[in-house]
Amino acid sequence: MTPLIDQLTELGISSGDIEKAQAYQTKFGGRLEQVLLNMGSLSSEALPTIYSKLLGLETLSAEAVQSWDPPENLDSARLDFLVPRGWLPLMVDSSSGWLLATRSPFDLEVNEWLGLSGIGYRVVLVSEEAFGALRSKLGRYTDSKGLIGLDSVEEGKLRELASEAPTVNLLNALLARALRQGASDMHVEPLAGAARVRYRIDGVLHEVETIPAAMVLPVITRLKILAGMDIGERRRPQDGKIELRLAGEDFDIRASILPLAEGESAVLRFLRRTALVYDMKELGLSADIERLVLEDLAVTSGVVLLTGPTGSGKTTTLYTFLSRLNREEVKIITLEDPVEYQLSGINQVQVQPSIGFDFAHGLRSVVRQDQYIIMVGEIRDKETAGIAMQSALTGHLVFSTVHTNDTPSAYTRLLDLGVEEFLLNAALRSIIGQRLARRLCPYCAVPHTDGPKLMQDLNLRSLAERAGIQQPQLLDAMGCDRCGGTGYKGRVAVAEYLRCDEHIRALPKDADFLPAARKYASAQGWRTLLEDGFVKAMNGTTTIAEVLRVAG
Repeated sequence: MTPLIDQLTELGISSGDIEKAQAYQTKFGGRLEQVLLNMGSLSSEALPTIYSKLLGLETLSAEAVQSWDPPENLDSARLDFLVPRGWLPLMVDSSSGWLLATRSPFDLEVNEWLGLSGIGYRVVLVSEEAFGALRSKLGRYTDSKGLIGLDSVEEGKLRELASEAPTVNLLNALLARALRQGASDMHVEPLAGAARVRYRIDGVLHEVETIPAAMVLPVITRLKILAGMDIGERRRPQDGKIELRLAGEDFDIRASILPLAEGESAVLRFLRRTALVYDMKELGLSADIERLVLEDLAVTSGVVLLTGPTGSGKTTTLYTFLSRLNREEVKIITLEDPVEYQLSGINQVQVQPSIGFDFAHGLRSVVRQDQYIIMVGEIRDKETAGIAMQSALTGHLVFSTVHTNDTPSAYTRLLDLGVEEFLLNAALRSIIGQRLARRLCPYCAVPHTDGPKLMQDLNLRSLAERAGIQQPQLLDAMGCDRCGGTGYKGRVAVAEYLRCDEHIRALPKDADFLPAARKYASAQGWRTLLEDGFVKAMNGTTTIAEVLRVAG
């Protein structure tokens, strides 16, 4: 075996993947490790180690990446040549020469250029992530002229630009980094000639990199090609899907392109294709709310509604409920738009409004499938709501979602859609409102410096007593390497609960219903979203600031 294959084997790359990569290499060319990288079998973070052993080059430390500042005497023409090819000058000195960082030391074009330029230089290796961090610092120095005239190039040239190694490597690195950091979305947004890249991690956007101006159009074009979009269309929004395999796991990526005044914005949503396991404990519901929910899951008919804005975790919670109910003797059918995650043993249906197969049409068909439990992704109209309620009255357990600010407002929302009051009173079992708050990182959380004052200002002592918290303590987020410096890792559900019991049914559904329902819920000891968030803050699960952000 060659030294390269020896290293790949030591890194755990299977012989089957190596053979596939070699077959591709024989047919199309390219370096073996790059082929494995594009296959998703090899992490880009492993490349510096591989190249260091092969070539005897140093690897730039994380501390050096963090502390580096671009030198002021950079030549923009040379930058325009080097940076898109994965090379970056860290130091420019006429006497000692240049210090160059690279993620791709085998680039023939760059090596020939360096040999002919007469520049004295030394090379250090960096990972894709480190190179991105360095390039972000360099962003304000890069020349934006590379975009001039690209709007008028023919389709063939666009495809050529999108297929070049710098574009492919940059996009692959951004996607791999996003998935490695647990991002749910990636945003590429035009900004002053360049483009910024942001990841949504635990529900919050973080800027991670700036794409140089000359690379923006190739990257967007490559995204369009991968997603099956029209690369020549820049006036209308487009949607598509990308299939990706990374580190042995399959992903579907929903891609959306939106034309803006300064260019095109791309948003990617990452969805695991493999079946996931959903556990009630992972939701983080408070013990009293979880007990009430489990009572609802034990009934044989009725409608259980989840409320909350987009991105509040409603679908994940519904999946968790269905997973708990999923048994051999039970048939479960879901109607979703889109089907985000595969649930083993559950019949999942993708509605397609563009061909007339919407929630209402799908639900009419589902009730004839001899099922026991139905999930409707969202109630958007009177027809869907009416069929869902009627299904509950004929012995089905129905789960669905509506977009409202709190649980009692679900009644007014459904009434506004035109659902009869008697039907709501007969069918609704319970309503659960939900938001997602970020969990404190357990490794760097510290006591809040203003904890006692906050307890007093927010009147939390009485809430702690009602919730049975003996020693409440408020914590604050600091940030460390384990949480990416944010102070948070993962998310937890902040929820409120409303049981649609006889009292709620008897209340007139008029202008006085909302305050009356909220007063009754409080009398039953059912907390509001804000109060449940404060309970989780006093338990050390999250922070007061995070609770106020999502539920204040």
